[in-house]
Amino acid sequence: MTRTNVGLTKRGFLAGASAAAGLVACGQGADGPDGAAAAITPPPDPGAAPFGGLTDLTGNISRIDAADRRARIAKVQAMLQQAGVAALLVEPGSTMRYFAGLRWGLSERLTAIIIPAEGEMGIVTPGFEEATVRERMSLPAEVRVWQEDESPFALVAQFLDDRGLKGPLAIEDSVRFFVSDGMRTAVGARGLTAGGPFAFGCRMIKSAKEIALMQVANTITMAAYRHTYDQIETGMSGRDIVAIMNGATRAAGGDPTFAIALVGEGSSYPHGTKKPQTVAAGRVLLMDCGCSVDGYQSDISRTWVHGTATAAQKRVWAVAKAGQELALQTAQVGTPAGLVDRTVRAFYAQEGFGPDYITPGLPHRLGHGIGMDVHEPINFVRNEITPLAPGMCLSNEPGIYLPGAFGVRLEDCIYMTEDGPQLFSGLAPSMDDPIG
Repeated sequence: MTRTNVGLTKRGFLAGASAAAGLVACGQGADGPDGAAAAITPPPDPGAAPFGGLTDLTGNISRIDAADRRARIAKVQAMLQQAGVAALLVEPGSTMRYFAGLRWGLSERLTAIIIPAEGEMGIVTPGFEEATVRERMSLPAEVRVWQEDESPFALVAQFLDDRGLKGPLAIEDSVRFFVSDGMRTAVGARGLTAGGPFAFGCRMIKSAKEIALMQVANTITMAAYRHTYDQIETGMSGRDIVAIMNGATRAAGGDPTFAIALVGEGSSYPHGTKKPQTVAAGRVLLMDCGCSVDGYQSDISRTWVHGTATAAQKRVWAVAKAGQELALQTAQVGTPAGLVDRTVRAFYAQEGFGPDYITPGLPHRLGHGIGMDVHEPINFVRNEITPLAPGMCLSNEPGIYLPGAFGVRLEDCIYMTEDGPQLFSGLAPSMDDPIG
């Protein structure tokens, strides 16, 4: 059977992140070309492929605990007080897990946490969910329930009034429109304000424990890459390769978040194409994979040629690699994040690629923030003025794509220190030794 050469896409995963636990998200990449579809990648049978030499690498990790979350809440409360904001409202997702340790799915019924400027956290939830919410809570909180014929928005507003909290209510960025619209009516003159500066004001700067978890996730992904690289054979599809990669990731202790394996012409589409291709001599293979460890993500891309590379393939790979190295040199504490993108993009233009976002060249931003979400603020994109600071974590992923031919993307994530960027994974040594 001929199969598409696209595995579970990164964008497909992000679009389906609210799906029930255990289901595999799939679908078109949001940034991909119209009609590009992701293939469903079923969990592989653990016995279907050998994973000799891979062992669980998560045995000694230090997980985020209640003390970490209390410190996070204290930090955001200080920010709310300084800004004169009453509270921060957060729906289910990574920010809820970040502050409250509560994993919950989105539905048409509102469950949300309320982090007040002072005092104990609150949770609003449907009455029939109260017992389950209490069972899953990892921090003390005041639970307020609403019945099916009642307004959850009025319940939130009453919480603010009962606590005597002054100022507007901050709405976290991922809160859905019907929730923010309902809250706007319920709080009246109090008003609403953006919650992103508070939520990501905390989340953007990672602690040493968070960075350590991300390091384990990256180490697992690289271990899985090494195993997968040795298993790839002529005739394999992208799905075949993704199945091996995901199985190896699980064997090493990671929870696969996304996996892309683009072959031949498919590699010229940054997030894939529905055109089927299989591994063959002289064809480019571009992989982009990541996993989660205790909620923290990795994101690594590698590109190589199956067999002998042409001079054109070697040159594009070398130019892409030089751009990745230039980004590392440019990304220093205090440097506006946008300057990193602009510097690399200007170099590529000198080499005949681009200019700007034109292909053949680099049509996407140079990189993105990463942490509990694969994509977080801030980005390496040319109009980003935020200066780099210690504790920020970002991907460094320049790519050069030649439509109709092939593409190269090399991606490793960094964390910023006072001494500059540090890599979670070593850069690809060469096109002939892409894993290292």
